Amino acid sequence: MTHHDGSDDSASTISRRTLFGLAGGAAVIGAAAGGVGVARSLTGREPAVAFFGPHQAGIATPAQDRLHFAVFDLGPAVSRAGLTALLVAWTNAAARMTAGEDVGTGAVTGNPGTPPDDTGEALDLTASRLTVTIGFGPTLFTDSRGVDRFGLAAMRPPQLSDLPSFPGDALTDAISGGDLCIQACADDPQVAVHAIRNLARIARGTAAVRYSQLGFGRTSSTSSRQTTPRNMMGFKDGTANIKAEDAAAMNSDVWVQDGDGPPWMVGGTYLVTRRIRMLIEPWDSTSLTEQERVIGRTKGSGSPLGRPAEFDPIDLEAKGSNGEPVVDMKAHVRLAHSTNNGGALLLRRGYSFVDGTDEFGRLDAGLFFMAFQRDPRRQFVTIQRSLAGKFNDALNEYIQHVGSGLFACPPGVAPGQFWGQSLFT
Repeated sequence: MTHHDGSDDSASTISRRTLFGLAGGAAVIGAAAGGVGVARSLTGREPAVAFFGPHQAGIATPAQDRLHFAVFDLGPAVSRAGLTALLVAWTNAAARMTAGEDVGTGAVTGNPGTPPDDTGEALDLTASRLTVTIGFGPTLFTDSRGVDRFGLAAMRPPQLSDLPSFPGDALTDAISGGDLCIQACADDPQVAVHAIRNLARIARGTAAVRYSQLGFGRTSSTSSRQTTPRNMMGFKDGTANIKAEDAAAMNSDVWVQDGDGPPWMVGGTYLVTRRIRMLIEPWDSTSLTEQERVIGRTKGSGSPLGRPAEFDPIDLEAKGSNGEPVVDMKAHVRLAHSTNNGGALLLRRGYSFVDGTDEFGRLDAGLFFMAFQRDPRRQFVTIQRSLAGKFNDALNEYIQHVGSGLFACPPGVAPGQFWGQSLFT
């Protein structure tokens, strides 16, 4: 761990070797990342996802198969200068890793008498479409005691208002909240883990991991080129998700526009995360008919009940031969449907997880829900109130929300800039 050297408290947060050896200052970011903008990997075996651009990668990017998500808290002695130094170092490291390159001088080519700049577990692996996406939590602007640690309180967007409590929440503080988040997605789990591991190492002495989550098997299709995946309940998930190719929907429902709030967020978006534990054993003991009633879709094809094909529009007015609605009044798809929520839509980008078993031998498994949106107050909060409100989503009998997060994801980075630079200038 780096220790305070008595000069400036930012020196205790990032060592001179980390800041200059790995980041080289903001002016060097574009050059150090080599051909990131050309979208290549060093191996040449597969293209890398471009790091630089008007929006951060990992949002509209077609969802990769693996996730390592980490939330960080900044240390109590960290200054504004220490925070920006961390963002410079992180930006440079992320640009290199997403290009398939080592961090800094690499895992094996630096000074052998010092710890390597790169941890090395991604040596010989391709970029695997790695994307690294950052978000700023509400406590970065005003901490839990109401203290404006970094002079940012006046820059907090109104869309970053704390999420309200919802009926049925069973949130654990240790896996909720946080100052900063990093989403690393890749098609190779080791590449995603490598990204978080190296960013956590760079942050040592400045920020510590509050919690992290591994995910597998994307639970949404974010591109029209992707097939719809299945979640841990066996149902297709994300059929009606916003697709990245739909520019109109991305602009109206995902990307922050001029006039929405502080100018530093234009081109960015807001991320809501929820760790949703699925009660696997009760679900597995439920009949197929009941499972389909709860969800409102057929388990095989994913079609809405009463319709033949997956992408057929849901008919919420259809009645069966008994006069009852074909799609149950408490079915998940009915209560989540945009027509019942003022037109609210989300770009969902979640992942399944299995974190072993609990003390009773039950699977600790479920969905790490992630959704990007233009305004959580209008979108996520509206939809979640429908699901947890007076009609009480039938799915609530089989799930439990145990973790929660809200983050402002700034716009993309140009060469020579660092993540969120306009927030500080």
